[in-house]
Amino acid sequence: MTWALVWEHLFIVLAASILSIVIGLPLGILAYTYPKTRAVILRVVDVLQTIPALALLGIIMVVLSPGKLTVITGITLYSLLPVVRNTCLGLQEVDPGVKEAARGMGMSKAYRTLVVEFPLAFPTVFTGIRIAVVNAIGTAVFAAFVGGGGLGSVINRGIRIQDMGLILSGTGALMVISVLLDLLMGWFEKNVKKHGGGAKTMWIPVAAILAAFIALLPYGIKPVGTGELLLYDGDYSETQLMHHMVKMLVEDRTDLTVTIQDQMSQVNNFKALIGDSHTCDLMISYDGTLLTTFLQMDTADVPEGMSIYDFANQTAKERYSLCLLEKLGFDNTYAIAVTQDTAQHYAVETVSDLIPIAGELVFGAEHEFFTQEGSMKYGPFVQFYGLTFKDEMSVDVSLKYAAAEKGSFDVTEVYATDGLNRKAGLKVLEDDQNFFPDYNGAFLVREDTFERFADADLAGILNLLAGQIANDDMVEMTYQVDVQKRTIDEVAREFLISRGLLSI
Repeated sequence: MTWALVWEHLFIVLAASILSIVIGLPLGILAYTYPKTRAVILRVVDVLQTIPALALLGIIMVVLSPGKLTVITGITLYSLLPVVRNTCLGLQEVDPGVKEAARGMGMSKAYRTLVVEFPLAFPTVFTGIRIAVVNAIGTAVFAAFVGGGGLGSVINRGIRIQDMGLILSGTGALMVISVLLDLLMGWFEKNVKKHGGGAKTMWIPVAAILAAFIALLPYGIKPVGTGELLLYDGDYSETQLMHHMVKMLVEDRTDLTVTIQDQMSQVNNFKALIGDSHTCDLMISYDGTLLTTFLQMDTADVPEGMSIYDFANQTAKERYSLCLLEKLGFDNTYAIAVTQDTAQHYAVETVSDLIPIAGELVFGAEHEFFTQEGSMKYGPFVQFYGLTFKDEMSVDVSLKYAAAEKGSFDVTEVYATDGLNRKAGLKVLEDDQNFFPDYNGAFLVREDTFERFADADLAGILNLLAGQIANDDMVEMTYQVDVQKRTIDEVAREFLISRGLLSI
């Protein structure tokens, strides 16, 4: 964990808090001023609050691109309820005598609401703002799921590789931020209530929030130069290793700057790669993923005599002007694995060996494997092999290996090159009926990227890695990162040096 992630997290919280105040205060005043609109406004913000934060971000991401804008928009909507309700409530609680006196002085409705009543209601309004800010600190953890950055990436990684130090450092940082901000706002709220609000008092927190926001701008809005090659960091060590190798190779052999942005899942990264409003230039992908997940096709769509790699590459060029570079050497296909106890008790070697005993076993995997997105999922898999398991368990991908080690299930789906397979003591079974297609690793690049950097020979530089990384190499590298706790850059650089692609 770095200070940059802490500041980035704070930027997201402050940006969302400012927007929720800018939107929430007028809505609260509107709900108070026009009783007929009150029920509608309060019902809408109530409904927004009931939507799970991650689901809300997913809905927003359909409209907006993955990244900080999606996160800030989601947290803003999630934070409206306390701001709107407390604004309306505070104005309702202003002494009726004060309201009548202002009316008697000939003040207009709008003038007395903003100039007389709102300053008096400010202590209650500020309580709502305080609640919204503190809640936003925790909600911003979900930014990691949509490429928004922040401390959520630290916690997610810690859960996945079962690193208690990472989990505690990320959680501890969130707790410290929450407590400090809450104490500061609590102290201010106490003084505001003591002095009964006031117009001058209102501007103090506004100035403080704006000043902090401006100070954190460099961590939230990072200017991108025209000569920069843009990538996203992955949410798995394998993706991170390959993207950091790109940065090292390109910067070593050209004058280009390679910028690795926030963590992003494969699906979201692909969405950020395509279209005119793209926010990255290339990503590590797999021919099987490109075919079944990104292009929404099936292995049956591949013409006879044509490989998955060639067909997916051809189709990606036609649809999105993307191309796969040469295969890197590793095949990170789906694989079926069993726990050591299951392997020893039933002596299974192939997936077909599970057929007669499946009724005694529990199958567990991450949520994504049970979805209908792509054909290489649980439903088609069990139908193809004729498997009927005793039960099936869907867990978060971050918890899958921990659940397997604790014996929560007997059989699971894994990636062939994941070093955590070794740590969890899982035995990978042979896919003897060849259900799962190849998932050959290769860089997926926008064709216009080669045009933008025509003098750099990017294809030639990146293809230096072609055929260099065997499955065992990737297993070893991910094992070193996830289990032995070595850094991504350290492992990536060491591998490039070992292949003579980078000087010491």
